[in-house]
Amino acid sequence: MRTLELAGEAVPVIGQGTWRMGEEPSLHKKEVAALRLGIELGMTLIDTAEMYAEGGAEEVVGEAITGLRDQVFLVSKVYPHNASHKGIPQACERSLRRLDTDYIDLYLLHWRGQYPLEETVEAFERLREEGKIGRWGVSNFDVADLEELASPACATNQVLYNLQERGIEFDLLPWCQQQRMPVMAYCPVGQGGQLLKDHTLGQIAERHGVTPAQIALAWLLRQDNVIAIPKAVQTEHVRLNAGAANLKLAPQDLAALDLMFPQPEGKQRLAMV
Repeated sequence: MRTLELAGEAVPVIGQGTWRMGEEPSLHKKEVAALRLGIELGMTLIDTAEMYAEGGAEEVVGEAITGLRDQVFLVSKVYPHNASHKGIPQACERSLRRLDTDYIDLYLLHWRGQYPLEETVEAFERLREEGKIGRWGVSNFDVADLEELASPACATNQVLYNLQERGIEFDLLPWCQQQRMPVMAYCPVGQGGQLLKDHTLGQIAERHGVTPAQIALAWLLRQDNVIAIPKAVQTEHVRLNAGAANLKLAPQDLAALDLMFPQPEGKQRLAMV
């Protein structure tokens, strides 16, 4: 699978998201198996957060990476209300216990909250010096937030980005590209399934002999500094996600998608879910 550099490591351009995992005990074994299959297929970046099922997703991930920790690039996120001098190390310790590991490769501030960014960064840096995290980054930050942060140590910005939500292409994505900061795209195939029912997307998928979700992922990966983190529990979906990394869209495909999902013509408020 194609890789790019994130936090000093080569990571796959398609990773595995875990939002909504850990919420239903009856799905636990299936979720663990899906993540392990994804690792086997090369999707070794796993993204989670203390917010997801209030730690339940981290527990799923912890079980899934048992015996495989050295193969996995692990990303987790801290709640804004925990992003203080005292709160961050405590939250990190809780995440480490749930993940059953002694370090997190990349630790993100989930979104901006009440604490000054300098305080959060100092706490992140302390964790890095202690070896609890490899690098740190942010999520749901717009250009103004990143400019205020003004730290070359920030490894990534994880944001909502898909065909239906292209607002970051006007200024945020170019800013990150200029700074050589990879962007992690969450909800890469949209939410609620509406995107995948689009007629144009379906026609392009049929032409390539693939699924609409694979086209949506390939569209994101047309750019060099974007990582997609789709979530999948079904075995078939895990395999299809991995296969999308090798799919190349033709210029006419991209033109048709631009017509159906136009590029932003001006600044848009950063979309979040």
